[in-house]
Amino acid sequence: MIEINKIHQGDCLDLINKINDESIDLIVCDGPYGITQNSWDKIGGIQEYNLNLIKLFSRILKKGGALYLFGKANCIDFIDYRPYLNLNSKIIWYQPSRLAQGRTNYTNNYDLIAYFSKGKVKTFDLNSIRIPQLVELEHRRRCENVPSVVNGRFHKTKFNDKGKNPGNVWGDIKQLTYKSKELLDRNFLNTIQKPIKLIERIVKANSKENDLVLDPFVGTGTTALVCKNFKRNFIGFEIDSKLVEVCNNRLRDINVELKKEYNLFSVLDNV
Repeated sequence: MIEINKIHQGDCLDLINKINDESIDLIVCDGPYGITQNSWDKIGGIQEYNLNLIKLFSRILKKGGALYLFGKANCIDFIDYRPYLNLNSKIIWYQPSRLAQGRTNYTNNYDLIAYFSKGKVKTFDLNSIRIPQLVELEHRRRCENVPSVVNGRFHKTKFNDKGKNPGNVWGDIKQLTYKSKELLDRNFLNTIQKPIKLIERIVKANSKENDLVLDPFVGTGTTALVCKNFKRNFIGFEIDSKLVEVCNNRLRDINVELKKEYNLFSVLDNV
C-alpha cells in the first residue's frame, strides 16, 4: 500500500497501480477537462480518458465507496461506465458570474461533477451538508398538508429546521475570483484550484473520520487540506514538482494552525 497522508510526485496512471484493491473510501478527481492549451490538459478524447480512469478507480474503491469526477458537460458522454461504477447523479456546479462571451451559442455557465459509487453508496452524511431553506416556512408547511406528502411517497420531505439537501445544482458555492483570499496564485484560477467549500461538501458527505480519500490530480492540495481539517486520511498524486511544493507548504501551514488549536484547548482544559 502506498504511503498515506502524503503528496506523491508522479503520473497518477502509474502511481495508482501501487494502491491495494478496495482500499479507498472516496476519490475526488479534478483532472484534465481536455479544453485548454495547458500541457497537462492536452489528452486524446476526454470520454475515453475518463472511462480509463473509471476502470482504474473501480479496482481500488471499496464496496460502497464514492467517486466525484469533475469535467465539462460532455465529460462522460458516449462511454459505458456501467460495468465499473454506478452513476448516482450529475451535479451541476452553476457559475452565474462567468463572462457571457457567446456570440453564436449560449455561454456555458457550469461545470459537471459526476457522482459515482461502487454498488450502493456506503456513506452519505446529509446532515453535515444541509443548506438553508429558501422556501418560506409558512408556504412549506402548507405544502406538507397535501396527500402526496402526508400519506404518500414524499412523506420524508418535510421541512427540516437544520436545512435541506443541496440538490444536484450547486449555485451556493462560488468559483474563485482574483479577489478570493484563498486563491494562491492567479495562474491557478478556474483551472487548478477549487474552492475549499466545494471540496468540503464532497468530503463531509461521502466519508467519515479516518476514512481514506484519494485525489489523483491533487493540484494545489485543497483535498488534502480539507482531509486534514476533518480528520480524514488522504493520498495525493501530482505530476508537477512545483505544485507538490505548493501542497506541502499548505499542509505545513495547517499543521502549525492545528497545533496551535490543540495547545489552546490543552491550556483551557487546565484552567
